[in-house]
Amino acid sequence: MADLESLSTADRAARVRFRRAVALMAMTLVLPGSAQLAAGNRKVGRAALRTWFALLIVAAGCLLVAAVHHEFAFWLVSDLAALQVVRLALMALAIAWAVLFFDAWRLGQPLTLQMSHRRAAVGINGILCFSVASTLLFGAHLVGVQRDFIQTMFGSGDAVGAHDGRYNVLLMGGDSGVDRWGLRPDSLTVASIDAETGRTVLISLPRNMQNFMFAKGSVMRQQFPKGFDCEHCMLNGVYTWALDNKELFGKSKQPGIDATIQAVEGITGLKMNYWALVNLKGFRDLVDAVGGVTVNVRSRIPIGGLGSDVYDYIEPGVQKLTGFQTQWYARAREGSDDYSRMARQKCVMAAMLDQADPTVVLKNFQKIAKASSAMVQTSIPAGEVDRFISLALKAKSQKISTLSVVPPVFDTYEPDTKLIHTKVAEAIDKAEGNAPEKAPAPAASTGGADPAKGGGKTKPQPQQQQDVVTGGSVGSLGEGYAANESTDLDSAC
Repeated sequence: MADLESLSTADRAARVRFRRAVALMAMTLVLPGSAQLAAGNRKVGRAALRTWFALLIVAAGCLLVAAVHHEFAFWLVSDLAALQVVRLALMALAIAWAVLFFDAWRLGQPLTLQMSHRRAAVGINGILCFSVASTLLFGAHLVGVQRDFIQTMFGSGDAVGAHDGRYNVLLMGGDSGVDRWGLRPDSLTVASIDAETGRTVLISLPRNMQNFMFAKGSVMRQQFPKGFDCEHCMLNGVYTWALDNKELFGKSKQPGIDATIQAVEGITGLKMNYWALVNLKGFRDLVDAVGGVTVNVRSRIPIGGLGSDVYDYIEPGVQKLTGFQTQWYARAREGSDDYSRMARQKCVMAAMLDQADPTVVLKNFQKIAKASSAMVQTSIPAGEVDRFISLALKAKSQKISTLSVVPPVFDTYEPDTKLIHTKVAEAIDKAEGNAPEKAPAPAASTGGADPAKGGGKTKPQPQQQQDVVTGGSVGSLGEGYAANESTDLDSAC
Protein backbone atom coordinates (compact mmCIF):
# COMPACT_ATOMS: atom_id res chain seq x y z
CA MET A 1 0.00 0.00 0.00
CA ALA A 2 2.87 2.32 0.89
CA ASP A 3 4.45 1.59 -2.51
CA LEU A 4 1.21 2.52 -4.28
CA GLU A 5 0.95 5.76 -2.33
CA SER A 6 4.59 6.55 -3.09
CA LEU A 7 4.01 5.85 -6.79
CA SER A 8 0.91 8.02 -6.82
CA THR A 9 2.82 10.87 -5.16
CA ALA A 10 5.65 10.52 -7.70
CA ASP A 11 3.16 10.64 -10.59
CA ARG A 12 1.54 13.75 -9.20
CA ALA A 13 4.91 15.37 -8.79
CA ALA A 14 5.85 14.45 -12.34
CA ARG A 15 2.62 15.93 -13.68
CA VAL A 16 3.23 19.12 -11.69
CA ARG A 17 6.72 19.42 -13.11
CA PHE A 18 5.37 18.85 -16.64
CA ARG A 19 2.61 21.44 -16.19
CA ARG A 20 5.21 23.88 -14.89
CA ALA A 21 7.41 23.28 -17.95
CA VAL A 22 4.45 23.80 -20.32
CA ALA A 23 3.37 26.91 -18.41
CA LEU A 24 6.82 28.46 -18.81
CA MET A 25 6.66 27.90 -22.58
CA ALA A 26 3.12 29.29 -22.75
CA MET A 27 4.24 32.36 -20.79
CA THR A 28 7.02 32.88 -23.34
CA LEU A 29 4.47 32.72 -26.16
CA VAL A 30 2.19 35.34 -24.61
CA LEU A 31 4.74 37.56 -22.82
CA PRO A 32 8.30 36.93 -23.98
CA GLY A 33 10.61 37.21 -20.95
CA SER A 34 7.98 36.40 -18.34
CA ALA A 35 9.33 32.85 -17.88
CA GLN A 36 12.79 34.23 -17.14
CA LEU A 37 11.32 36.81 -14.77
CA ALA A 38 9.46 34.04 -12.88
CA ALA A 39 12.07 31.27 -12.77
CA GLY A 40 15.28 32.36 -14.43
CA ASN A 41 17.51 35.35 -15.06
CA ARG A 42 15.39 38.31 -13.98
CA LYS A 43 17.63 40.81 -15.76
CA VAL A 44 17.04 39.02 -19.09
CA GLY A 45 13.34 38.73 -18.34
CA ARG A 46 12.95 42.43 -17.60
CA ALA A 47 14.86 43.40 -20.78
CA ALA A 48 12.75 41.07 -22.90
CA LEU A 49 9.46 42.29 -21.43
CA ARG A 50 10.43 45.95 -21.84
CA THR A 51 11.41 45.32 -25.44
CA TRP A 52 8.15 43.46 -26.08
CA PHE A 53 5.99 46.22 -24.59
CA ALA A 54 7.97 48.87 -26.49
CA LEU A 55 7.37 47.00 -29.75
CA LEU A 56 3.66 46.69 -28.95
CA ILE A 57 3.45 50.44 -28.25
CA VAL A 58 5.30 51.27 -31.48
CA ALA A 59 3.10 48.90 -33.50
CA ALA A 60 -0.10 50.26 -31.94
CA GLY A 61 1.10 53.81 -32.53
CA CYS A 62 1.88 53.07 -36.18
CA LEU A 63 -1.56 51.52 -36.68
CA LEU A 64 -3.24 54.49 -35.03
CA VAL A 65 -1.30 57.03 -37.09
CA ALA A 66 -1.91 55.00 -40.27
CA ALA A 67 -5.65 54.88 -39.55
CA VAL A 68 -5.78 58.66 -39.15
CA HIS A 69 -3.06 59.66 -41.59
CA HIS A 70 -3.08 57.19 -44.51
CA GLU A 71 -0.03 58.80 -46.11
CA PHE A 72 2.08 57.44 -43.23
CA ALA A 73 1.08 53.87 -44.12
CA PHE A 74 1.91 54.47 -47.78
CA TRP A 75 5.28 55.89 -46.76
CA LEU A 76 5.98 52.91 -44.51
CA VAL A 77 5.39 50.36 -47.29
CA SER A 78 7.41 52.27 -49.87
CA ASP A 79 10.37 53.89 -48.09
CA LEU A 80 13.49 51.76 -48.58
CA ALA A 81 15.09 52.74 -45.26
CA ALA A 82 11.90 52.12 -43.26
CA LEU A 83 11.38 48.74 -44.94
CA GLN A 84 14.95 47.73 -44.15
CA VAL A 85 14.50 48.67 -40.48
CA VAL A 86 11.27 46.63 -40.27
CA ARG A 87 12.91 43.67 -42.02
CA LEU A 88 15.92 43.61 -39.68
CA ALA A 89 13.68 44.08 -36.64
CA LEU A 90 11.54 41.08 -37.61
CA MET A 91 14.62 38.91 -38.12
CA ALA A 92 16.11 39.96 -34.79
CA LEU A 93 12.79 39.37 -33.02
CA ALA A 94 12.52 35.88 -34.52
CA ILE A 95 15.99 34.93 -33.27
CA ALA A 96 15.50 36.48 -29.82
CA TRP A 97 12.11 34.83 -29.32
CA ALA A 98 13.51 31.45 -30.35
CA VAL A 99 16.30 31.84 -27.76
CA LEU A 100 13.71 32.68 -25.09
CA PHE A 101 11.72 29.54 -25.98
CA PHE A 102 14.85 27.42 -25.67
CA ASP A 103 15.62 29.01 -22.30
CA ALA A 104 12.02 28.45 -21.12
CA TRP A 105 12.40 24.77 -22.01
CA ARG A 106 15.67 24.69 -20.02
CA LEU A 107 13.98 26.35 -17.03
CA GLY A 108 11.38 23.59 -17.09
CA GLN A 109 14.16 21.15 -16.05
CA PRO A 110 13.52 18.59 -18.78
CA LEU A 111 15.90 16.01 -17.25
CA THR A 112 13.62 15.75 -14.17
CA LEU A 113 10.60 14.88 -16.32
CA GLN A 114 9.38 11.43 -17.19
CA MET A 115 10.39 10.25 -20.64
CA SER A 116 6.86 10.71 -22.10
CA HIS A 117 6.62 14.19 -20.56
CA ARG A 118 10.12 15.02 -21.74
CA ARG A 119 9.24 14.11 -25.32
CA ALA A 120 5.97 16.08 -25.13
CA ALA A 121 7.81 19.14 -23.76
CA VAL A 122 10.34 18.96 -26.60
CA GLY A 123 7.52 18.66 -29.13
CA ILE A 124 5.48 21.53 -27.69
CA ASN A 125 8.51 23.78 -27.43
CA GLY A 126 9.57 22.91 -30.97
CA ILE A 127 6.13 23.65 -32.39
CA LEU A 128 5.83 26.98 -30.57
CA CYS A 129 9.38 28.04 -31.41
CA PHE A 130 9.07 27.04 -35.07
CA SER A 131 5.63 28.63 -35.49
CA VAL A 132 6.62 31.99 -34.02
CA ALA A 133 10.06 32.19 -35.64
CA SER A 134 8.86 31.04 -39.07
CA THR A 135 5.98 33.54 -39.02
CA LEU A 136 8.32 36.41 -38.19
CA LEU A 137 10.93 35.29 -40.73
CA PHE A 138 8.25 34.96 -43.41
CA GLY A 139 7.12 38.48 -42.58
CA ALA A 140 10.73 39.64 -42.95
CA HIS A 141 10.86 37.87 -46.31
CA LEU A 142 7.73 39.66 -47.52
CA VAL A 143 9.14 43.00 -46.40
CA GLY A 144 12.31 42.13 -48.31
CA VAL A 145 10.26 41.29 -51.41
CA GLN A 146 8.49 44.65 -51.13
CA ARG A 147 11.81 46.46 -50.72
CA ASP A 148 13.37 44.70 -53.71
CA PHE A 149 10.22 45.45 -55.72
CA ILE A 150 10.41 49.17 -54.94
CA GLN A 151 14.16 49.25 -55.55
CA THR A 152 13.96 47.35 -58.86
CA MET A 153 10.84 48.81 -60.39
CA PHE A 154 11.02 52.50 -59.56
CA GLY A 155 13.50 55.13 -60.65
CA SER A 156 16.17 56.87 -58.61
CA GLY A 157 15.73 60.38 -60.03
CA ASP A 158 14.40 63.49 -58.36
CA ALA A 159 10.72 64.13 -57.77
CA VAL A 160 8.97 66.47 -60.20
CA GLY A 161 6.31 68.85 -58.91
CA ALA A 162 2.77 68.85 -60.28
CA HIS A 163 2.05 70.92 -63.38
CA ASP A 164 -0.97 73.19 -62.89
CA GLY A 165 -2.06 71.01 -59.98
CA ARG A 166 -1.84 67.73 -61.91
CA TYR A 167 0.60 64.87 -62.36
CA ASN A 168 0.80 63.71 -65.97
CA VAL A 169 2.16 60.19 -66.46
CA LEU A 170 2.73 58.74 -69.93
CA LEU A 171 1.79 55.05 -70.07
CA MET A 172 3.30 53.16 -73.00
CA GLY A 173 2.49 49.55 -73.80
CA GLY A 174 4.40 47.19 -76.07
CA ASP A 175 5.53 43.60 -76.42
CA SER A 176 8.79 42.35 -75.00
CA GLY A 177 11.20 40.04 -76.74
CA VAL A 178 14.75 39.92 -78.03
CA ASP A 179 15.74 43.55 -78.76
CA ARG A 180 12.07 44.54 -78.64
CA TRP A 181 11.40 45.92 -75.17
CA GLY A 182 9.29 49.01 -75.75
CA LEU A 183 10.04 49.29 -79.46
CA ARG A 184 7.15 50.77 -81.44
CA PRO A 185 4.76 50.99 -78.47
CA ASP A 186 1.26 49.87 -79.45
CA SER A 187 -0.51 51.86 -76.75
CA LEU A 188 0.06 55.46 -75.58
CA THR A 189 -2.08 56.91 -72.82
CA VAL A 190 -1.56 59.95 -70.61
CA ALA A 191 -2.95 59.57 -67.10
CA SER A 192 -3.57 63.13 -65.92
CA ILE A 193 -4.13 62.97 -62.15
CA ASP A 194 -5.31 65.75 -59.88
CA ALA A 195 -2.60 66.21 -57.24
CA GLU A 196 -5.16 66.68 -54.45
CA THR A 197 -8.23 64.60 -55.28
CA GLY A 198 -6.77 61.87 -57.50
CA ARG A 199 -9.48 62.56 -60.12
CA THR A 200 -8.05 61.01 -63.29
CA VAL A 201 -8.44 61.72 -66.99
CA LEU A 202 -7.10 59.12 -69.43
CA ILE A 203 -6.00 60.72 -72.70
CA SER A 204 -5.18 58.17 -75.39
CA LEU A 205 -3.32 58.71 -78.62
CA PRO A 206 -3.59 56.37 -81.64
CA ARG A 207 -0.41 54.64 -82.69
CA ASN A 208 -1.10 55.50 -86.36
CA MET A 209 -1.21 59.30 -85.89
CA GLN A 210 0.89 61.17 -88.47
CA ASN A 211 2.12 64.70 -89.22
CA PHE A 212 1.82 65.83 -85.60
CA MET A 213 3.88 68.60 -84.02
CA PHE A 214 6.50 67.99 -81.34
CA ALA A 215 6.87 70.11 -78.20
CA LYS A 216 8.39 73.54 -78.80
CA GLY A 217 12.13 73.74 -78.18
CA SER A 218 12.55 69.95 -78.22
CA VAL A 219 15.16 67.97 -80.15
CA MET A 220 12.46 66.37 -82.30
CA ARG A 221 10.89 69.78 -83.09
CA GLN A 222 14.28 70.90 -84.42
CA GLN A 223 14.40 67.85 -86.69
CA PHE A 224 10.74 68.09 -87.77
CA PRO A 225 9.71 71.77 -87.52
CA LYS A 226 6.62 71.15 -89.68
CA GLY A 227 5.55 67.95 -87.99
CA PHE A 228 6.51 64.27 -88.15
CA ASP A 229 6.14 64.16 -91.92
CA CYS A 230 8.68 61.55 -93.00
CA GLU A 231 7.52 58.66 -95.19
CA HIS A 232 5.49 56.02 -93.29
CA CYS A 233 6.23 57.85 -90.02
CA MET A 234 3.61 57.32 -87.32
CA LEU A 235 3.45 58.05 -83.60
CA ASN A 236 4.52 54.54 -82.60
CA GLY A 237 7.59 54.92 -84.83
CA VAL A 238 9.02 57.90 -82.94
CA TYR A 239 10.66 55.53 -80.47
CA THR A 240 12.61 53.60 -83.10
CA TRP A 241 13.47 56.79 -85.05
CA ALA A 242 15.15 58.15 -81.93
CA LEU A 243 17.05 54.90 -81.34
CA ASP A 244 18.38 55.15 -84.90
CA ASN A 245 19.53 58.73 -84.19
CA LYS A 246 20.85 58.46 -80.64
CA GLU A 247 23.56 61.05 -81.27
CA LEU A 248 20.90 63.78 -81.31
CA PHE A 249 20.00 63.12 -77.67
CA GLY A 250 23.42 63.54 -76.08
CA LYS A 251 23.92 61.38 -72.99
CA SER A 252 20.27 60.36 -72.67
CA LYS A 253 19.83 56.75 -71.52
CA GLN A 254 16.32 56.56 -72.98
CA PRO A 255 16.31 58.46 -76.33
CA GLY A 256 13.25 56.55 -77.56
CA ILE A 257 11.24 57.50 -74.49
CA ASP A 258 12.51 61.08 -74.56
CA ALA A 259 11.41 61.47 -78.20
CA THR A 260 8.01 59.89 -77.52
CA ILE A 261 7.44 62.26 -74.60
CA GLN A 262 8.31 65.22 -76.82
CA ALA A 263 5.69 63.98 -79.30
CA VAL A 264 3.00 63.48 -76.65
CA GLU A 265 3.67 66.89 -75.08
CA GLY A 266 3.39 68.54 -78.47
CA ILE A 267 0.14 66.75 -79.30
CA THR A 268 -1.65 67.18 -75.95
CA GLY A 269 -0.15 70.45 -74.69
CA LEU A 270 0.53 68.75 -71.34
CA LYS A 271 3.91 68.62 -69.63
CA MET A 272 4.80 65.05 -68.60
CA ASN A 273 6.01 64.39 -65.05
CA TYR A 274 6.87 60.74 -65.41
CA TRP A 275 6.57 57.77 -67.75
CA ALA A 276 5.88 54.05 -67.41
CA LEU A 277 6.69 51.43 -70.02
CA VAL A 278 4.41 48.41 -69.75
CA ASN A 279 5.34 44.99 -71.08
CA LEU A 280 2.00 43.59 -72.24
CA LYS A 281 3.15 40.00 -71.84
CA GLY A 282 4.06 40.74 -68.23
CA PHE A 283 0.61 42.28 -67.84
CA ARG A 284 -0.84 38.81 -68.46
CA ASP A 285 1.07 37.45 -65.44
CA LEU A 286 -0.16 40.33 -63.29
CA VAL A 287 -3.81 39.62 -64.14
CA ASP A 288 -3.31 35.96 -63.21
CA ALA A 289 -1.59 36.98 -59.96
CA VAL A 290 -4.65 39.00 -58.85
CA GLY A 291 -7.02 36.17 -59.82
CA GLY A 292 -8.30 37.53 -63.15
CA VAL A 293 -10.33 40.57 -64.10
CA THR A 294 -14.09 40.78 -64.67
CA VAL A 295 -15.28 42.66 -67.76
CA ASN A 296 -18.45 42.95 -69.79
CA VAL A 297 -17.55 41.33 -73.11
CA ARG A 298 -19.93 43.10 -75.48
CA SER A 299 -19.36 40.84 -78.50
CA ARG A 300 -17.29 37.85 -79.53
CA ILE A 301 -13.57 38.66 -79.34
CA PRO A 302 -11.22 36.53 -81.47
CA ILE A 303 -8.07 34.97 -80.06
CA GLY A 304 -5.47 34.89 -82.79
CA GLY A 305 -5.28 36.88 -85.99
CA LEU A 306 -2.70 39.63 -86.49
CA GLY A 307 -1.10 37.60 -89.26
CA SER A 308 -2.05 34.17 -87.89
CA ASP A 309 -5.24 32.10 -87.75
CA VAL A 310 -8.03 32.79 -85.28
CA TYR A 311 -8.19 29.64 -83.14
CA ASP A 312 -10.56 30.57 -80.31
CA TYR A 313 -12.96 33.25 -79.05
CA ILE A 314 -13.85 35.08 -75.87
CA GLU A 315 -17.62 34.74 -75.71
CA PRO A 316 -19.99 37.63 -74.87
CA GLY A 317 -21.20 38.26 -71.34
CA VAL A 318 -19.95 39.46 -67.98
CA GLN A 319 -17.14 37.10 -67.06
CA LYS A 320 -13.81 36.86 -65.30
CA LEU A 321 -10.96 36.66 -67.79
CA THR A 322 -7.58 35.03 -67.26
CA GLY A 323 -4.41 36.96 -68.00
CA PHE A 324 -4.17 35.32 -71.44
CA GLN A 325 -7.78 36.20 -72.28
CA THR A 326 -7.40 39.75 -70.92
CA GLN A 327 -4.37 40.30 -73.13
CA TRP A 328 -6.34 39.27 -76.22
CA TYR A 329 -9.42 41.21 -75.14
CA ALA A 330 -7.31 44.37 -74.90
CA ARG A 331 -5.27 43.81 -78.06
CA ALA A 332 -7.43 41.93 -80.59
CA ARG A 333 -7.78 43.75 -83.91
CA GLU A 334 -9.35 40.97 -85.98
CA GLY A 335 -12.84 42.11 -86.99
CA SER A 336 -12.40 45.53 -85.36
CA ASP A 337 -10.17 48.59 -85.62
CA ASP A 338 -7.50 50.39 -83.62
CA TYR A 339 -10.03 52.76 -82.07
CA SER A 340 -12.35 50.06 -80.71
CA ARG A 341 -9.27 48.34 -79.34
CA MET A 342 -8.29 51.57 -77.57
CA ALA A 343 -11.77 51.64 -76.00
CA ARG A 344 -11.39 48.06 -74.77
CA GLN A 345 -7.99 48.86 -73.29
CA LYS A 346 -9.53 51.67 -71.25
CA CYS A 347 -12.19 49.28 -69.97
CA VAL A 348 -9.47 46.90 -68.79
CA MET A 349 -7.66 49.77 -67.00
CA ALA A 350 -10.87 50.77 -65.22
CA ALA A 351 -11.67 47.17 -64.25
CA MET A 352 -8.19 46.59 -62.81
CA LEU A 353 -8.46 49.76 -60.71
CA ASP A 354 -12.01 49.02 -59.51
CA GLN A 355 -11.42 45.36 -58.68
CA ALA A 356 -8.12 45.63 -56.79
CA ASP A 357 -8.89 43.59 -53.65
CA PRO A 358 -6.52 44.17 -50.69
CA THR A 359 -7.13 40.61 -49.45
CA VAL A 360 -6.13 39.10 -52.79
CA VAL A 361 -3.14 41.44 -53.02
CA LEU A 362 -1.84 40.30 -49.61
CA LYS A 363 -2.50 36.64 -50.37
CA ASN A 364 -0.64 36.75 -53.69
CA PHE A 365 1.84 39.48 -52.82
CA GLN A 366 4.97 37.69 -54.03
CA LYS A 367 3.40 36.77 -57.38
CA ILE A 368 2.10 40.31 -57.87
CA ALA A 369 5.45 41.88 -56.99
CA LYS A 370 7.29 39.53 -59.37
CA ALA A 371 4.81 40.15 -62.21
CA SER A 372 4.86 43.92 -61.66
CA SER A 373 8.66 44.07 -61.66
CA ALA A 374 8.76 42.20 -64.97
CA MET A 375 5.89 44.25 -66.40
CA VAL A 376 6.83 47.86 -65.79
CA GLN A 377 9.77 50.18 -66.16
CA THR A 378 9.09 53.65 -64.85
CA SER A 379 10.75 56.97 -64.10
CA ILE A 380 8.60 57.52 -60.99
CA PRO A 381 11.18 57.79 -58.18
CA ALA A 382 10.90 55.44 -55.19
CA GLY A 383 10.38 58.46 -52.95
CA GLU A 384 7.14 59.32 -54.79
CA VAL A 385 5.56 55.86 -54.53
CA ASP A 386 3.60 56.72 -51.38
CA ARG A 387 2.12 59.78 -53.09
CA PHE A 388 0.91 57.77 -56.08
CA ILE A 389 -0.48 54.98 -53.90
CA SER A 390 -2.54 57.61 -52.08
CA LEU A 391 -3.74 59.13 -55.36
CA ALA A 392 -4.59 55.69 -56.78
CA LEU A 393 -6.78 54.88 -53.77
CA LYS A 394 -8.52 58.24 -54.11
CA ALA A 395 -9.06 57.62 -57.84
CA LYS A 396 -10.55 54.19 -57.08
CA SER A 397 -13.61 55.79 -55.48
CA GLN A 398 -14.17 58.32 -58.28
CA LYS A 399 -15.29 58.33 -61.88
CA ILE A 400 -12.57 58.12 -64.52
CA SER A 401 -12.87 60.46 -67.49
CA THR A 402 -11.50 59.61 -70.92
CA LEU A 403 -10.57 61.41 -74.10
CA SER A 404 -9.09 59.71 -77.15
CA VAL A 405 -7.63 61.66 -80.05
CA VAL A 406 -9.44 59.56 -82.65
CA PRO A 407 -12.06 59.96 -85.39
CA PRO A 408 -14.67 61.20 -85.92
CA VAL A 409 -13.87 64.29 -83.82
CA PHE A 410 -10.15 64.31 -84.61
CA ASP A 411 -8.23 63.82 -87.82
CA THR A 412 -5.32 61.47 -87.16
CA TYR A 413 -3.61 62.08 -90.53
CA GLU A 414 -3.46 65.90 -90.38
CA PRO A 415 -4.18 66.54 -86.68
CA ASP A 416 -5.40 69.96 -85.61
CA THR A 417 -3.07 70.76 -82.71
CA LYS A 418 -5.17 73.70 -81.49
CA LEU A 419 -8.33 71.58 -81.43
CA ILE A 420 -6.59 68.78 -79.54
CA HIS A 421 -5.19 71.19 -76.94
CA THR A 422 -8.64 72.73 -76.50
CA LYS A 423 -10.35 69.36 -76.06
CA VAL A 424 -7.71 68.12 -73.61
CA ALA A 425 -8.11 71.27 -71.51
CA GLU A 426 -11.91 70.91 -71.62
CA ALA A 427 -11.74 67.26 -70.51
CA ILE A 428 -9.54 68.18 -67.55
CA ASP A 429 -11.72 71.17 -66.61
CA LYS A 430 -14.83 69.00 -66.77
CA ALA A 431 -13.21 66.35 -64.55
CA GLU A 432 -12.30 69.04 -62.01
CA GLY A 433 -15.77 70.56 -62.15
CA ASN A 434 -14.53 73.75 -63.78
CA ALA A 435 -16.11 73.27 -67.20
CA PRO A 436 -17.78 76.36 -68.69
CA GLU A 437 -21.26 76.34 -70.14
CA LYS A 438 -21.37 73.73 -72.89
CA ALA A 439 -21.01 75.15 -76.39
CA PRO A 440 -21.39 73.34 -79.72
CA ALA A 441 -18.30 71.23 -80.36
CA PRO A 442 -16.18 72.34 -83.34
CA ALA A 443 -16.43 70.07 -86.33
CA ALA A 444 -13.35 68.37 -87.71
CA SER A 445 -12.59 66.62 -90.96
CA THR A 446 -11.92 62.91 -90.55
CA GLY A 447 -9.25 62.93 -93.26
CA GLY A 448 -7.60 59.82 -94.62
CA ALA A 449 -7.31 58.18 -91.20
CA ASP A 450 -11.08 57.59 -90.90
CA PRO A 451 -12.44 54.91 -93.24
CA ALA A 452 -15.96 55.91 -92.30
CA LYS A 453 -15.38 59.30 -93.98
CA GLY A 454 -17.99 60.90 -91.81
CA GLY A 455 -16.41 64.38 -91.97
CA GLY A 456 -17.73 67.01 -89.64
CA LYS A 457 -19.59 64.65 -87.32
CA THR A 458 -19.56 65.19 -83.61
CA LYS A 459 -19.71 62.44 -81.07
CA PRO A 460 -23.27 61.63 -79.90
CA GLN A 461 -24.13 60.99 -76.28
CA PRO A 462 -23.39 57.48 -74.97
CA GLN A 463 -27.10 56.61 -74.69
CA GLN A 464 -27.40 56.91 -78.46
CA GLN A 465 -24.71 54.28 -78.83
CA GLN A 466 -25.99 51.62 -76.48
CA ASP A 467 -27.52 49.55 -79.29
CA VAL A 468 -24.35 49.70 -81.39
CA VAL A 469 -21.37 47.49 -80.59
CA THR A 470 -18.39 47.29 -82.93
CA GLY A 471 -15.28 45.22 -82.33
CA GLY A 472 -16.36 44.57 -78.75
CA SER A 473 -16.75 48.26 -77.88
CA VAL A 474 -19.90 50.31 -77.46
CA GLY A 475 -20.23 52.62 -80.47
CA SER A 476 -18.81 52.65 -83.97
CA LEU A 477 -15.97 54.19 -85.94
CA GLY A 478 -18.26 56.69 -87.64
CA GLU A 479 -20.08 57.75 -84.48
CA GLY A 480 -17.26 57.27 -81.96
CA TYR A 481 -16.73 54.72 -79.20
CA ALA A 482 -18.28 55.52 -75.81
CA ALA A 483 -15.21 54.51 -73.80
CA ASN A 484 -12.98 56.79 -75.85
CA GLU A 485 -14.73 59.93 -74.66
CA SER A 486 -16.61 59.72 -71.40
CA THR A 487 -16.88 61.37 -68.00
CA ASP A 488 -17.64 57.96 -66.44
CA LEU A 489 -15.59 55.15 -67.95
CA ASP A 490 -17.38 52.39 -66.00
CA SER A 491 -20.74 53.27 -67.53
CA ALA A 492 -19.22 53.36 -71.03
CA CYS A 493 -17.78 49.86 -70.71
